[in-house]
Amino acid sequence: MPKFVIERDIPGAGNFTAADLKNISQKSCGVLSSLGPSVQWVHSYVTADKIYCIYHAADESLIRRHAELGGFPANRISKVADIIDPSSAE
Repeated sequence: MPKFVIERDIPGAGNFTAADLKNISQKSCGVLSSLGPSVQWVHSYVTADKIYCIYHAADESLIRRHAELGGFPANRISKVADIIDPSSAE
């Protein structure tokens, strides 16, 4: 399944409490459950004013539907073309 990076503009995200992040995660998981196995959340990175999410999805429309149903912004969705890391230099 293709991998995507979702950029979500959420001012103040870096100040969310553990409880805030838990609530967001629970909402996201509930919506994902309703959408079925063709879209899966891998993990997210929380920065000062954005959350970057890594998803596996059959296509971009499922990610947009998740955002719509969950009330989450999806300001930019990018399909991952390849992955590199330090071992790529070997």
